Amino acid sequence: MSLQPVDEHPVESTFTFECAGEQLPAILHAGEAAARRGVLVVVGGPQTRVGSHRQFVLLARDLAAAGFPTLRFDYRGMGDGEGAARDFTAIDADIHAALDAFQQRCPQLQEFVIWGLCDAASAALFHAWRDERISGLVLLNPWVRTEAGEAKAYLTHYYRDRLLSPALWKKILHGEFEVIASLRSLLGFIGRLRRRPQALAAAAGADPTAALPLPDRMAECLRRFRGRVLLVLAGNDLTAAEFCNLTNGSEAWTSLLDEPRVVRRELVEANHTFSSRQWRNEVSAWTADWLRSW
Repeated sequence: MSLQPVDEHPVESTFTFECAGEQLPAILHAGEAAARRGVLVVVGGPQTRVGSHRQFVLLARDLAAAGFPTLRFDYRGMGDGEGAARDFTAIDADIHAALDAFQQRCPQLQEFVIWGLCDAASAALFHAWRDERISGLVLLNPWVRTEAGEAKAYLTHYYRDRLLSPALWKKILHGEFEVIASLRSLLGFIGRLRRRPQALAAAAGADPTAALPLPDRMAECLRRFRGRVLLVLAGNDLTAAEFCNLTNGSEAWTSLLDEPRVVRRELVEANHTFSSRQWRNEVSAWTADWLRSW
């Protein structure tokens, strides 16, 4: 693969690489020259290699300062990446091409970890078990959403809190709350809980997991991937709540997450993107410590 340097910096360098005839931008944070493990940051959509509140930039700089070369990139149709827009179920080729470019740029690296937030965590699971270069995954608030799962999360984490709120009952007593409309909304969510989740359409290629419903596909991919996993969950996030609801109610998921290779961390007050400096720094420190631990 022919890489095209754009700008060189002692710590960070930018370049482009090719995926299926399209050019994708990347930024490499060098880390230690003797490093043997690198980190590929895969973005969730709609998102770019910068990240919300520059999350991915700051993370990559922290990990490089800790010694781990880190690569950020835009996949096809996202940010400055060429090509048509696509969702997380269709970026396997982009991840593979990014790893090829990373490996060519840093030939001393012997293994890679994928770091992904939300549906990027799901995409990382789809890819990792089929790529022997991947030794670890950092999964933040993994996306497992189905219609029923979303409804259950709302019932347990939104409506429950609303019903326990003194402010709500004060509004009801003063006639300031639309009880009928809210009951209709609640009943609608209960109805959605009774529907069966839709299976994902089978992806092209020989991936035996592709036709499974999303939660089952992710569990099967985690079972097939035998590397290490750092799971990070935000306590104030609907996506994380859906993941917890799903995994707590599944023997298969519970068994997988109880394996010694899986480390679980939770920031109770954090939101989906860990948007405060404190939360962001905590996630960065957890990632670096975990990378050093094996």
